[in-house]
Amino acid sequence: MRLKPLLLLPAAACAVLLVGCSSDDTDTAATGVTAISAEASAPSAGDVVPASNCPTQAPAEGTEPEWTVEGTTGSVSIVGQTDTTAPLITVDKPFAVDETEVKTLSEGTGPEVTDSSTITVCYVGVDGRDGATFDSAHQRGAPEQFPAGGVIPGFRQALVGQKVGSTVAVVIPSKDGYPQGTPDGSIKAGDTIVFALKILAAN
Repeated sequence: MRLKPLLLLPAAACAVLLVGCSSDDTDTAATGVTAISAEASAPSAGDVVPASNCPTQAPAEGTEPEWTVEGTTGSVSIVGQTDTTAPLITVDKPFAVDETEVKTLSEGTGPEVTDSSTITVCYVGVDGRDGATFDSAHQRGAPEQFPAGGVIPGFRQALVGQKVGSTVAVVIPSKDGYPQGTPDGSIKAGDTIVFALKILAAN
């Protein structure tokens, strides 16, 4: 399911908030651990920070989480993207929260993202219900570009006010994500979703 369409209007299957809805993680759904793997390219737009691609290599085994969130049920641990490794989201499922929470894992030095910014982002989205990846720029091998003000409310909160170059994580309850679920059924009504992202550019 791709993030853009889902973020903009939850109507088109596999055209989501950020982008990408396929998840062939049979193991992922079973273990609740999501790692990203794909070839990457490096498109650029606006004020791009160095290493403006979406790395595909998983973090080293044993890497400590940068953020752990205890939910109303379950928990989630997140390792953010680096210049050479993709994010890692580990879900103790089912994970759910009542309110959107945003954590800046590392702050960038570029311009600040506003509602009117068009941003270029690497990201991965995971469903707290089953730990499955529903969208990933890393799996597609390239960053995505979309308007910061045109996405679901919880994702917007993770973008607006951040600086280009920042890595960010966000946990989003159903009310700030997809209250009715998504048309393709990959996200169901009531599901909490989790994103790890890096803002590469804004213009």
